Amino acid sequence: MNTTGDERIGVVPLGTTRAHGTVEAVAGGRLLVRTPGLVEVHDREDFLAGRTAGARAALRTEEQERAVPTPDGGFVVAGVASVRALGPDGGPRWELAHDPWHGADRAHCTPAVSPDGRLVSVVVPVLEPDREKAALVCDLEPDRSYTWDDLLLLDAATGEVLGRRQIRSLASAAVQSWCPDGGAVVVVSCWTAWQSWSTRWAEPRADGLRVLGGTWMRTLTGFLPGSRVLTQRYAEHLFPDDDRDELAVYDLGSGEQSALLDLAELAADPENDEFFSAEVLDGRHVLVPGRVHTGSGAPETRHWLLSADTLRPLGRLDYPAPAGEDVTALGDGTWLTRDGDRLHHWKLDQADSAARRGVPVP
Repeated sequence: MNTTGDERIGVVPLGTTRAHGTVEAVAGGRLLVRTPGLVEVHDREDFLAGRTAGARAALRTEEQERAVPTPDGGFVVAGVASVRALGPDGGPRWELAHDPWHGADRAHCTPAVSPDGRLVSVVVPVLEPDREKAALVCDLEPDRSYTWDDLLLLDAATGEVLGRRQIRSLASAAVQSWCPDGGAVVVVSCWTAWQSWSTRWAEPRADGLRVLGGTWMRTLTGFLPGSRVLTQRYAEHLFPDDDRDELAVYDLGSGEQSALLDLAELAADPENDEFFSAEVLDGRHVLVPGRVHTGSGAPETRHWLLSADTLRPLGRLDYPAPAGEDVTALGDGTWLTRDGDRLHHWKLDQADSAARRGVPVP
C-alpha cells in the first residue's frame, strides 16, 4: 500500500455550528451560504459562533440562476439569457441580455466580481445562424446553432461591456475567480462535453480584455502567493492516457508550470480512489480531500496536507471528529469540514507545523 504522505498531522478544533446548504468564503470576512432558492451573505465570525439569524444580505433566486455578492451588499445574477445586477436594497442596477444557453435551460456560469468591486466577468453563449460555421448544432432545436462562447468584461456599476473575447469552449459548466493579490487577472475554467476542462487567465486592458495564457484538461482550484494559480486534473478517461488525477501550479505572468503532483502518490487503490478538490489554506499549505479504498470495508475519507510551494505531501490530517469530503478554506489558515448538518472549524496544530519546518517548540 502506498504510504506517501502518511505521517499524521494534528489539527485543533475551533468550534462547531449547524448549517444547511453549501458554504463559501468570500472577501471581507464574509461567508456565502447557498440553500435551494436562497443566497445569504453572513459575517464570518458571527456565523461560526452560531449567530446565523442576521444575514448581511439575502437574495431569493430561481433554480436556473447563479448569483454572487458584491462588496457593497448587492448581487450579480446570471440567468438563462441575461446577466443582471441588484443594489443593496434589492433594486435593479442594470440588466444585460445575451443569447440563451445551449443544453440545459439554466445559467452555466456564475459571474465573478473583481476584488475592488469595479468589474464583473462572465461567460456567455453565442448563437451562429450559419450552420456551416457553427461549433455546435442542436439537432432537437434546428434554429439553435452556436459558435464558441464569449468571455465578457462588464462595468459593475452600469453593465457596460468593456471587453469581449471568444474562448474555445461550449461550456456545460464554468468556474472563475479574480486573483486576490491585487493584480487585475481573472481565471476562468470551462468544461466542454467530450473535451474536458480548458482554463485561461486574462487581464483588463484599455482596449478590452487580453488573454495571457492557459492550460487544458485542468480546472481552477485556487490561488497561491506570487501570482500563481492552482489547478486540478481529473481522470475523465476521455482520451488515451487520460487516467491521471493531478495538481499543477502555473505562474500567471509567464504561463510556466512550476509544480506538479500525481495524486496517485497518495492513493491506496489508484484505479478507484477519488480526489475531489484542493483547497489553499494559506501561503504555505494546500489541503486535498479524497476517498480511498483500502480493501478493508467501506471507502475512507482522508485529508492530506501539501506544501504550497512544491506540492510535496507533508502528511495526513488527524481529526478528533468525523470530517467529510466537503472542505471550505477560509483563507487565514483555518478551514471548515462538514459532518451532516454540522460544520467543524479547524486549524493546524502549531507544534506539528513547527516540527515539520524544523523550528524548536517552546
